[in-house]
Order: sequence, then structure tokens, then C-alpha cells
Amino acid sequence: MSIHARVCLNRSEFLLQAQFSAPGQGVTAVFGRSGSGKSTLLRTLAGLETPTPGSEISVNGVTWFGQGINLPVHQRRVGYVFQEPTLFPHLSVRGNLDYARDRSGRRSGTGQGRGNGFDEVIALLGLEAFLQRQPGTLSGGEKQRVAIARALLSAPALLLMDEPLAALDLHSKEEILPFLDRLFAGAGMPVLYVSHSPDEVARLADHLLLLEGGSVLAHGPLAEVLGRVDSPIARTDQAFSVVHCEIAELEGPCHLSVLRTAAGDNVYVPRIAAGQRQAIRLRINARDVSLCSQRPVGSSILNVLQAEIVQLSEPDHKGQQLVQLRLKGSAELLLARISEYSCQQMALVPGINIYCQIKSVALLC
Repeated sequence: MSIHARVCLNRSEFLLQAQFSAPGQGVTAVFGRSGSGKSTLLRTLAGLETPTPGSEISVNGVTWFGQGINLPVHQRRVGYVFQEPTLFPHLSVRGNLDYARDRSGRRSGTGQGRGNGFDEVIALLGLEAFLQRQPGTLSGGEKQRVAIARALLSAPALLLMDEPLAALDLHSKEEILPFLDRLFAGAGMPVLYVSHSPDEVARLADHLLLLEGGSVLAHGPLAEVLGRVDSPIARTDQAFSVVHCEIAELEGPCHLSVLRTAAGDNVYVPRIAAGQRQAIRLRINARDVSLCSQRPVGSSILNVLQAEIVQLSEPDHKGQQLVQLRLKGSAELLLARISEYSCQQMALVPGINIYCQIKSVALLC
């Protein structure tokens, strides 16, 4: 089961031409610069924008657009979470959620919502204490949790989230992220999550769709797309990789936690809070990785991983190159951004083994 889309939307000032497939469950991050077409793509999938004839949209085997079909918005079973929470101010939190359940029941024709159970959603998003409150008394993060719960209770076949954390302050983001972790860990539906935040993409997504100028430049599993030297992210200072680890020691030495990679190497990071999920994703910035031809001795950098060079990019206008590496004993990819001069001095070419140094403070979980 999967999402298939081939859409064209021609506006006077913008042309969306996007073709992609995404998994039928789990989180697909839609990532790109402002104006790349992320929100327009979501609105087209939801039926809020009508693409040109010849476009096709299907979700888990159901055609929404194409072959003479154009399902109206209310029949597409889309849950939509916007950047700004859109709650009914005259209804309590419970009233907002009951509205979604009633709407789901009317849509199914059964009189009962077909989505996640009310109590299950409330517990999942930690809303038990807020049910009798009015939206105006909630913080930004609390409002967004209610908006997400309302979208889930509408029995969506597809959940669309358009930069849901962009309007929140840092404290509110940190407050809501654990709830999103729990939500997405058990999501039985596909989620398209628009973001321009590398942290959110690395933490939440399983699949990545890169947009630029209204076109899809790359899509596929998160780590695979991020590891490419020719991706739009790789061409920027935001280039990063995601490495999967397990917690080896929560209370490690000197206020550090110890993680273990798939190859069995230890990685030291600033101490992780108790209760953190066992599986950890590390976001490693390409600019924070240095390379050594021999295992370093007497270095203050604790994290040293063995890898094989897979590919090198062409030098950019700053005289820098990206090196794509495959970590020893695994299929995981890592990017390092170093100078063209260093590449020449070290005679780096695909196929040679190398040591990667990463500062513990540069590892973002």
C-alpha cells in the first residue's frame, strides 16, 4: 500500500510538477526552501487545489484524482494540521474533539467515528487535563496537540501536517515533540509532514521527499536520501546524516550517555534524559565530521568510526567537497564536508577505508 501522485498545477506565478511515491504508512517529510511548493502540494492532495487534467492521486489503492475521478474534499478522508492551530474558540477542548468525531461519523454513514478511539487519542497526546478548558486558555503547544487530536479523530486515510511546529517557541516545540514521537511510532496511516527544520526531519521522518521550484528532486528512505552528495540539502551548510543507535549506557562517564551503532561502535553524546526511547537517531552535521587516514591517537575527540569512501562530490565555489561514506559493518551512510585541498592531500578516492572523527557536542539526538 502506498501513496502515488503525479500532479501538475499551473499558476501564473508558480508551476507545481511533482511525481512521487511514498509508503502507505509512517512519516514522509516534505522538505524544501520557502516557495518550493510544499504547502501547495499538500493542498492539492487534500483537494483544496485542483490540478490539471492528466494528474493522478491515489492513496492506498483508492483513486482520489484521475481517470475521470475528482473526489471532493470531504470524501478524501484527510486530516489536516496547519501551522497555526485552527480551533473553534467558542467550544471547549472536548467540544472541538467531539465535532471531529461527529463529522467522522457523518462521513462514514454509521453515526460513529471510525478513527482512533477517543480515550486512546486523549491519552496519546496527554489531553486528559484540558478537556473542559477553552482554547484561549491553552499554550501554543497545547493548542497544537488539540488540533492534532482533532485531525486524528476525523478518521483520516491520510494525515497532512503543514509545518505544525513552525509557529511555536522553543519550549513549546520541546514540549510537543515527545507526543509526536509517540503518535508516529504507532501511526497506522500515512503522514506527510512539511518542515524546513533538519531537527524535525531527522527525529520524526522515515521517508523524505525533497522539493525545489515545484519539482521533486529526490524521494526515498530518509537516510538514503540524506546521504546523497547531489541532494538539495547536501549543497547547503545544512547537510547532515542520520545514524541509528541503541542506548548502551544512559548514565555514562562524566555526564555522557553511551550509544551503540549497528556495527557495535560506541558513540558518546551529552547525557540523554531518562525515559528516552531506546532507539536513537543521531543527526550528524557534515561540517562536524573530520577524516583521518589512520586511527587518531591522543585526540580529545571521543567518537571515531571506521568507514569506506563511497563517493566524492565535485568541489564547490568555496573549495569544499562532500565525501559520502558507508560505516563499517552496516549500510548506513555518513557525509563529511572537507576542503578540496584536504581531499587532494589525503588522496581520497572511492573504495579506501578511513576514520571519521565526530565531536560529542556536535551529535544531535
